[in-house]
Amino acid sequence: MTLWFVLALMTAAAIFAVLWPLGRSGRPPNGGSEAAVYRDQLSEIDRDVAVGLIGTPEAEAARVEISRRLLAAAVSQRAPPIASHVRLRRSTAIMALVGLPIVAIAVYLPLGSPRLGDFPLAQRARAPDATQPLDNLVAQVEQHLEKNPTDGRGWNVLAPVLVRLGRYDQAVRAYHNSITYNGDSAERRADLGEAIVAAAGGIVTGEAKTEFERAIASNADEAKASYFLGVAAEQDGRTSEAASIWRGMLAKAPPDAQWRPAVRAALVRVGGSGASVLSDDAAAAAKDMNETDRSAMIRGMVERLAGRLKQNGDDVEGWLRLIRAYMVMGDRDKAKGALTDARQALANNAERLRQLNEGLKILGLEG
Repeated sequence: MTLWFVLALMTAAAIFAVLWPLGRSGRPPNGGSEAAVYRDQLSEIDRDVAVGLIGTPEAEAARVEISRRLLAAAVSQRAPPIASHVRLRRSTAIMALVGLPIVAIAVYLPLGSPRLGDFPLAQRARAPDATQPLDNLVAQVEQHLEKNPTDGRGWNVLAPVLVRLGRYDQAVRAYHNSITYNGDSAERRADLGEAIVAAAGGIVTGEAKTEFERAIASNADEAKASYFLGVAAEQDGRTSEAASIWRGMLAKAPPDAQWRPAVRAALVRVGGSGASVLSDDAAAAAKDMNETDRSAMIRGMVERLAGRLKQNGDDVEGWLRLIRAYMVMGDRDKAKGALTDARQALANNAERLRQLNEGLKILGLEG
């Protein structure tokens, strides 16, 4: 309320400053006094002539000049105010009285913020600007963490950004600090293991495997840790174990799990059954068929899937399943064609396109 009271006083002062000159009379304030002075001067000329201080010619010339000035002052004093000037002053006064508050409110409402607290200049200089490059924002967070190394929340925010920037060694350190100051959890252990794998060029090292095993010990359903333990088994040549891990993940996964396409692709990579490129229900239906019938069933379902995707191309997992099916059947050209069609169908949906590209990373198929 204090702020609004001050603003009201300022508005009243501004209006008064405009109205005050308009309310003053247009008549010259000193018209009467000028005429009296000139009359006194005429009387003085008569007295000076009487005592012989000035000659008659000089006196006449002085009387003429003073009389001319006296006449001009008398005319100015009696001149009535012009009506148009009066109307103009009144109109201007009304506009000032009404318009100034309206303009002030119209400007303040969209721009002002009466409840905003003080924001010192030093803090404004340090405030992050969302328009800055990501590297600059990361540098500001790092400077903050140098002064506040126990800020677990800061480490938790910084670590995934460092991974995104490809600064994997620093991301590993950030995840270690996040665990130290935020506490242990399966998700943080899995993220740490992933950063270690990235720093090692995609190799699941012993250190990374230890982190994934710790994550699984804390939460047996930690998907990222399970996936990378399968990758570790694959890299060690134990492909059947890797396939077993990934099949177990698919068996427990919810239908809308975003990582399902990546796990299915990994199964194909280690030589999983061709039926695995289809849905889980289709794979169960084909389990008891002979090889000829199973192949015919798979090809028929692949053709139907391709036809459905031409009608509705928003199904990311459907596109990935179709691409994998063509690859398993050895038709690499059709797989590339399906990939082109998928990217065209998803071109206007950045999130679905990102999911498609994530699922394609380990298929070995170039777009």
